[in-house]
Amino acid sequence: MQIIKERNIIVQNPETKPFLADCFYPEIERKFPLIIFAHGYKGYKDWGTFDLMADKFAENGFVFVKFNFSHNGTTIENPKNFDDLEAFGNNTYTKEMSDYQKVIDHFELHPKVDTSKIILIGHSRGGGNTVLQAYKDDRVKALVTLAGIDSFAARFPKNERLEDYKAKGVFYVENGRTKQQMPHYYSFYEDFKKNEQALNIQFAAQHLKKPYLIVHGTADEAVKLKTANLLHNWAKNSELLIVEDVNHTFGGKEPWNEIVLPIDLNKVIENCSDFFEKYRLK
Repeated sequence: MQIIKERNIIVQNPETKPFLADCFYPEIERKFPLIIFAHGYKGYKDWGTFDLMADKFAENGFVFVKFNFSHNGTTIENPKNFDDLEAFGNNTYTKEMSDYQKVIDHFELHPKVDTSKIILIGHSRGGGNTVLQAYKDDRVKALVTLAGIDSFAARFPKNERLEDYKAKGVFYVENGRTKQQMPHYYSFYEDFKKNEQALNIQFAAQHLKKPYLIVHGTADEAVKLKTANLLHNWAKNSELLIVEDVNHTFGGKEPWNEIVLPIDLNKVIENCSDFFEKYRLK
């Protein structure tokens, strides 16, 4: 099957700034369900296995969109590197949620999209965004989180470290791959506290009425397995898929130089497709 790949589409967001998205779909004359994929912390749309994942979902009969959050540190000119650490430092969860809204607004107008079948998938921190967006957006019919988080609040420094953060106005996290010191300005925390109720993943999960597949690996070193169990307990219409001996990225890494997906990630995608078909979203 021939897959059409529209790359580096500029999505406008006056509330944040323009960002890039890719759109993959089968070259067949019909409309398809839309999957929008949100990357995680220190992630970006071109990371590792994401192109192959887009290919696989398109082969399975979906329009698959992956995008860069506007303040993830990449740029329009250089979407594969963290060239704008100032933007990264000034990121907020509310900016990410605004971007999520805009990318759905943009691609629901795509001529290949069946607007009655919009699905969200989020990885890691993007999983938290996905639960929130699915809860508040009536257009979204189902969601999947891959190694998704259960709380934004838990990601911030605590006690003395939080006081130090406030006093200095910034804390840094090293990027293990690039060795860059990536800033988080204190405005990130202030914005979260101001919007804490709207950014409550637990509340959103507990009030979700949409089909929700929670996928997690037992060897996840970044987000512990108990997180998946919490989300499953909160979400009344959820299914839990535990993948044995699989890490946070389901076998993927950056760079990914193979021409095929990791075995476990390929199986996860097949499980997702079966889940969507079960709810007549394929």
